[in-house]
Amino acid sequence: MIFSVLRPAKFRYFFLSDIISGFGVGMSTIGANWFLMDQTGSISAIGFMLSLNVIAGFLISPFVGSLTDKFNRKAIIQWTYFIRAAAVLAIMGLFLWTGFRIEYLYLFTIVNGMGWTIYMSASRSLVQELLPEKDLIKGNSLIEISLQVGMFMAGAASGVLYKYSGFEVILLINALVFIVSSLLLYRVSYEAIAVENKEESFVSSFKNGLSYLAEHPFIFFLGVIAIIPLVSTMIYNVVLPGYVSDAVKGDSVVFGLSDMFYGIGGLLSGFIAAPLAAKLSKNTTIALFFAIAFGVLIAVAFNTFAFVLYLGSVLIGLSNSSLRIVMTTTLMETVSKSYMGRAMSVWMAISLLLQTVSASALGLLIDRYSAAVGFLCMSGLMLIGLILHRMLVASSSVKAKKTLEI
Repeated sequence: MIFSVLRPAKFRYFFLSDIISGFGVGMSTIGANWFLMDQTGSISAIGFMLSLNVIAGFLISPFVGSLTDKFNRKAIIQWTYFIRAAAVLAIMGLFLWTGFRIEYLYLFTIVNGMGWTIYMSASRSLVQELLPEKDLIKGNSLIEISLQVGMFMAGAASGVLYKYSGFEVILLINALVFIVSSLLLYRVSYEAIAVENKEESFVSSFKNGLSYLAEHPFIFFLGVIAIIPLVSTMIYNVVLPGYVSDAVKGDSVVFGLSDMFYGIGGLLSGFIAAPLAAKLSKNTTIALFFAIAFGVLIAVAFNTFAFVLYLGSVLIGLSNSSLRIVMTTTLMETVSKSYMGRAMSVWMAISLLLQTVSASALGLLIDRYSAAVGFLCMSGLMLIGLILHRMLVASSSVKAKKTLEI
């Protein structure tokens, strides 16, 4: 059972910290979108706010990896929690003092983007330290479950709180959530890995991280393939509103249900991915879910029925989340713990760049043709992922065979 990894207190406290902080971030992000729409009625303002989030994360990525690998990862996460809590409280104070100012929301978005990027790099590197290799896939499955449950809860809580209490209360709760998460993380007791080259500059550390990936092309390309499901998820969120309106002639209820079914698929992945990978092997499981996603996305692109969209959303959510679980586990098993932070930061930077380019290009394509084109693009992306992964596995097998012959 995947829940067996919660028996050790160190991972149990980390897991609780992760799910609580994720809930807070999700709640405040959703609340910020509603607040901005309420105050301005501008879709372009929301789009700009999303772009700021991505750009902030992208710009800080080169420094995040070196930070994660030079210092204690638990301490980095705790300081990130405290700084984000202080920043959120300050922004809440500004809203209470002066009323709505769009600049404050943009500042909040920048803090969110930077904080999330640091947290993702440090937390996933910390998981690698907390769990033995045999339990990594169970741990990643639980983290995926916590993400999906957190988003379900965040959406509902944010809507109720915003309607009856206002955005300022959401910010207050978000800050308190960070403090609670930090206190839970304080209870995590473990033996941290020894930090190599403590006196090394950030620039040298970053260059060494790039050199590590350059010397291990298999690891680099595996990480690049692993970000494809992340980009696919972003495209799904961009495409879905227009698709529901144009292709299936649905309303907000159909949109909400489609999003919910995607989340159900993501939740199921937490229970399915690990046992399937154990039975079939990780590489076979990765190929299977890339193939399922490709086929389902093609079918959805030419679909006009809501119930097919619901079924497709479950399978897309299941595939994307399962791929994230299995591929993240493979990376954790493969990448040296001393370089995990820098490797993650490089892949996150590539992911953020691809998301920005994809969102802009898709907007133009959808406006010119139809929202179904977005699903065709997603299917093409998954096919590329499948082909690249099979080529990478084949290349690795050939090299291993040559080594044995020598």
